[in-house]
Amino acid sequence: MTHLSLSDVHDVAYTCLTANGCDHENATAVADTVTLAERDGAAGHGLFRIPGYITALKSGKVDGHVRTTIEHVTPSMLRADGHGGFAPLALATARDPLVAATRTQGIAMAGLVRVHHFAALWVEIEALTSAGLVAFACTAYMPTVVPAGGTEPIYGTNPLAFGWPRGDQPPMVFDMATAAMARGEVMVAARDGHPVPEGVGLDKDGNPTTDAQAIVDGGQLLPFGGYKGSGIAMMVELLAAGVIGERFSFEAGDADNKDGGPPRGGEFLLAIDPSKMGGDDWLDHGEKFFARYLRIDGTRLPGTRRMSHRAANEANGVDVNDDLLAKISDLTTGAT
Repeated sequence: MTHLSLSDVHDVAYTCLTANGCDHENATAVADTVTLAERDGAAGHGLFRIPGYITALKSGKVDGHVRTTIEHVTPSMLRADGHGGFAPLALATARDPLVAATRTQGIAMAGLVRVHHFAALWVEIEALTSAGLVAFACTAYMPTVVPAGGTEPIYGTNPLAFGWPRGDQPPMVFDMATAAMARGEVMVAARDGHPVPEGVGLDKDGNPTTDAQAIVDGGQLLPFGGYKGSGIAMMVELLAAGVIGERFSFEAGDADNKDGGPPRGGEFLLAIDPSKMGGDDWLDHGEKFFARYLRIDGTRLPGTRRMSHRAANEANGVDVNDDLLAKISDLTTGAT
């Protein structure tokens, strides 16, 4: 492992991205997202993803020079068209218009279309909670998760995230895959030779396995909670594809060039101004709930561990796998 400051993490990501076809704006947006993931202890969404980003640039699947356009479909519905670029720049472009629409309408949604999403969702959620808004987001992927009772994948890992602002305190944000484990975490476990818990996935023959590599090598993931997780995964498909007119996971899989980079898809974002119906004391009312919740022995708010990683890593930096850094270095020098 090599120890890097967060500034170093950003430089490594940005340099590799610009060397391989991203302009300044796109590289900055992606590097910002990667750095935030490393900061919060989510290595599966950090520098680990850079080779996949580069693969998509090299194959021509993703355009590293595009700009997002915003269309106000209605006063409370926005379409952010990424024109085949990476999602981070589209999210950054859509953020202020979505906040403004929510302020005037009380509730507003944004559909990100023609984007390639490869990151955690809490990044966009926290940007909205920092504006005092309640936020929800979800996105589909490629078919890697079988529905409950089935053997053929139709869902992506289909993460969803929800955030509640807490004034001067860190927001309450949960970000979870509807798969039993996020695919990036399974890939990290496979790389490091670690098993995964029972119920995470199947091998290529459809047998339950705790071997992360067997899941990666032609196996499939399972939804969490059986039929309940399967139902939530279906909801994500319909919101992140059906509502906004983007590809379902199976359509993304059929259309993808299988280069290992993120497929084209969409993201559903919903923002709510709680002051419109919750009243002037909505923030204090929410804190009353959190205080009562935390009085229960053994509880913690979602995101607490991530915040502890954040504080430590901002102060001390992070450790990054040497083989990964060598691969990123080769991708950088090999492109110049």
